[in-house]
Amino acid sequence: MTHDHPDTPARAVSRPFGRVLTAMVTPFTVDGELDLDGAARLANHLVDEQGNDALVVNGTTGESPTTSDAEKERLIRVVTEAVGDRAKVVAGVGTNDTRHTVELAVAAEKAGAHGLLVVTPYYNKPPQSGLLRHFTAVADATGLPVMLYDIPHRAGVPIAAETMVRLAEHARIVAVKDAKGDLTATSWVTSRTDLAFYSGEDSLTLPALAVGTVGVVGTSTHFTGALTKQMIEAYDAGDNATALAVHRRLLPVYTGIFRAQGVILVKAALEAVGLPAGPVRPPLVDATDDEITQLRADFAAADLKLPE
Repeated sequence: MTHDHPDTPARAVSRPFGRVLTAMVTPFTVDGELDLDGAARLANHLVDEQGNDALVVNGTTGESPTTSDAEKERLIRVVTEAVGDRAKVVAGVGTNDTRHTVELAVAAEKAGAHGLLVVTPYYNKPPQSGLLRHFTAVADATGLPVMLYDIPHRAGVPIAAETMVRLAEHARIVAVKDAKGDLTATSWVTSRTDLAFYSGEDSLTLPALAVGTVGVVGTSTHFTGALTKQMIEAYDAGDNATALAVHRRLLPVYTGIFRAQGVILVKAALEAVGLPAGPVRPPLVDATDDEITQLRADFAAADLKLPE
């Protein structure tokens, strides 16, 4: 549903996937195979200990470029069986091929996913009319709610605000993971649609709330989920001082996790705290000793401990 004018009175806030979602890494065994037991254990930790309302599986942080379609389906089934009664499971299904994306969406629905994350088709840089067709085709393919993923610095093309407004007219397109880093564009769309915007950049979670977002799809939330939820709830309650204090505390973690490709350092940190992670798959490479030392310092600066 869209609004005709930007000065329409504020709507009731909708959070179709809660406040805090983590783009979960995909645990592998030491020889690089899918670690399904580890995935279930990690999912339980993220929901029960870190307060996540939903988990995104098979996203880029889950190394989706290097997992097979069959592995993706097995991962959805295992994570849904582990936490599906306590949290929603959102399946990343986006590719730069509409037919393949539809196939993954249908498979995700059959595997038990509660929602779909659909990234902008990358590298082939379709025009806005192509994006409109692509996202509509995926939303038409299942009965699941869809979260668009707008990340132009990786995809090569943004989802224009006008395209977002048109996509919002689809009953099953309900949310956006917003990694555009353009709060003006975010504000423009949130003022004109009922799309639930989730920050796709951890460090922008708090400022984005001020222009109408409802939560975050995070990476550092593997370790900061509970604190991030506290920050969002404080902002919602009008306690801006507490929200700002938590934001400032977490700044070193936001910086630290993204000194390298996020999944690399998340996996290193998970290994350090004894949670399932395993190696990354090529072409990614595991964190160096120097990177892990720096990450420990970043965590310590946020009063979080990363064991030696």
